Amino acid sequence: MDFVAGCIGGAAGVLVGHPFDTVKVRLQVQSASKPLYHGTFHCFQSIIRQESVFGLYKGIGSPMMGLTFINAIVFGVQGNTMRLLGSDTPMNQFLAGAAAGTIQCVICCPMELAKTRMQMQGTGEKKSSRKEYKNSLDCLACIYKREGLWGVNRGMVTTLIREAPGFGVYFLAYDVLTRYLGCEPSDSYMIPKLLFAGGMAGIASWLSTYPVDVIKSRLQADGVGGVNKYSSIADCVRQSVRKEGYMVFTRGLTSTLLRAFPVNAATFATVTLVLMYARGDDKGPNECEPAQPSHQIQQQTQTSSL
Repeated sequence: MDFVAGCIGGAAGVLVGHPFDTVKVRLQVQSASKPLYHGTFHCFQSIIRQESVFGLYKGIGSPMMGLTFINAIVFGVQGNTMRLLGSDTPMNQFLAGAAAGTIQCVICCPMELAKTRMQMQGTGEKKSSRKEYKNSLDCLACIYKREGLWGVNRGMVTTLIREAPGFGVYFLAYDVLTRYLGCEPSDSYMIPKLLFAGGMAGIASWLSTYPVDVIKSRLQADGVGGVNKYSSIADCVRQSVRKEGYMVFTRGLTSTLLRAFPVNAATFATVTLVLMYARGDDKGPNECEPAQPSHQIQQQTQTSSL
């Protein structure tokens, strides 16, 4: 039931956060010489005006499909790693999170590649006259036919560099915050505290790895329209800094941070309510043990939070 709750909570997080993710990707990969958008809110307005509100949800099929597998990987790897490490300490939480982040890249990288390509498709068009990809699966199939397995895993190295420390920071920050806030079972504010801890942990995680995410998005969007601009990670970094300066590594950061907190709030709230309903918990959060919600919910919802 915990796994099912994690998946449902993750789905809620994706629904809430995907519009912000679309804006983030559009800002990260747009041309510096001819920018379509002048900021986060202008990007939101332009997408809705030109592509309707559904434009904000382009590519949502990919994270929705990958959600179950990623939650299973994160839950299993993080739990087993904590058991192997023996003690529940902040440092062990970081190591277990990093291990989970590393392993789940196998699913996360192709999923985000399809998501990015779908989000870039038909930019500025309400109804695309020609759609290269019908859906996320078709997108991956087309990439595989053209570029093989290497193409499907485009951006794997940058995904790994982002996910391993990112997950580690998330688990560490969440553990430290829940300990500091004192999520006791008798505390009527336990759930708000858990939501706050999850939201802030998500923000801390993004801040720690955001520059890598910019490069990952550019590499995965490279080739849209049949033109490849980057030959490697180093080449992408060099060209980006030369043309746009070091501020390029903050492109889309506002929408990412705006997304991070509500996504975690939606995810944690949904997981908590599903678990309480499934267990027939009529007394609310007072019956929850403090150790279980903070770690079990954290394990199951990590992916969608990030």
